[in-house]
Amino acid sequence: MEIKKEILEEIDNHYRHDDTNKIVRSALDKNKISKIVRDKEAGKRLLYNFSNNIETLPVKDQKSSGRCWIFAGCNVLRESICKKYNLEDFELSQNYIAFYDKLEKCNYIMESLIKLKDEDDNNRERYHILTRGIEDGGQWDLFVNIVNKYGLVPKEVMDETYQSSNTSEVNDLLNRKLRQFSARIKNNADNLEYLKSLYLEDIYRILTDCFGVLPKKFDFEYTDKDKKYHIIKNLTPLEFYNKYTDINVDDYVSIINAPTKDKPFNKTYTVKYLGNVIEGKKILYLNLPMEEFKSLVVKQLEAKEIVWFGSDCSKAADRDDGLFDDKSFNYNDTFKTDFSMTKEEMLETLESAMNHAMVITGVNLEDGVPTKWKIENSWGDGVGDKGYYVASDSWFEKYVYQAVINKKYLSEEQLEELNLNPIELEPWDPMGTLA
Repeated sequence: MEIKKEILEEIDNHYRHDDTNKIVRSALDKNKISKIVRDKEAGKRLLYNFSNNIETLPVKDQKSSGRCWIFAGCNVLRESICKKYNLEDFELSQNYIAFYDKLEKCNYIMESLIKLKDEDDNNRERYHILTRGIEDGGQWDLFVNIVNKYGLVPKEVMDETYQSSNTSEVNDLLNRKLRQFSARIKNNADNLEYLKSLYLEDIYRILTDCFGVLPKKFDFEYTDKDKKYHIIKNLTPLEFYNKYTDINVDDYVSIINAPTKDKPFNKTYTVKYLGNVIEGKKILYLNLPMEEFKSLVVKQLEAKEIVWFGSDCSKAADRDDGLFDDKSFNYNDTFKTDFSMTKEEMLETLESAMNHAMVITGVNLEDGVPTKWKIENSWGDGVGDKGYYVASDSWFEKYVYQAVINKKYLSEEQLEELNLNPIELEPWDPMGTLA
């Protein structure tokens, strides 16, 4: 039904005769909506004090890139290295991981396009792959694949470049090459492997020009907290990971909370066409009710192990104050309408999905029940409490979708489910979004 003139006039008349609308309109004329709806009084209950607090290293900055999942993964591993070698601070090369991730993702996408080359141009899977293309974002299992295949290096061995910290242009170039490859494969059906090798060489050159030359061997040189100098010479990246970290990334699994009807709890899931290393492990999620999900996170924190997690950081967030709290943003009263949605509704309608990975480094428990969470972000130390955030438990329940847990904390039933064949989700499923 069309909007009739008399209905519109009635709505407009109601609006004009409510003086509070003028106040709201004046406030919004020169300010962001999130600033106007922010309830500072509500946020005062979320101070940076936690009954279970893990002291961690200074926050780092992913800058103008979407490499949060890499930063979060490196933050987990660097804590082990600092403890082992008595270091005050240390940083792994996120650039090194990102280089190989993009190289492997390009190969993964080209292989997927080859499989779909005989499909109609309007094939939804092919369309999805070409639309998504190369992204900075990723998943824990993608991080595991790169570390297992290529190892790790300290940041000073392969430092940041302008392009690694500002990735939009290099992503555009890589996606243009991938779409060009998709256009050319139909006319080169007999030479696809050769054609792909030419494209891989181009992609490798673009990445090396932008991110730097990959190290084959390096010296691990450092000064510890006692001011003693050390050097370990002639290491390969894989030797560094296998011998000089105490964490085995294969010991960790992803649990999710996706309360939608198509994803029964206590089942495992994977996502079609979501991967990087072709021979690596598939994305694997164990879907759990929120109470079980939180219980495992708390159990790991109580053992003084920090937790990689994925959430929707765009919702109910104050970047300057370092706050994630749905109770501190009063959209309903400001606009005189109800914006509330369940987590299931948000997932099903694409209102919310995972878009950022961080690390949980503390939790406040009252009578064993979480009230707030301490978050290590990767947006630099100029926001929040030197880069650390606090999240309310209600925000956690609504907008946290994934956590990475050591398998030793899972029940026997949960471990058994991980050994069964996972249910394959469509590529455009909300759980296919990248952090």
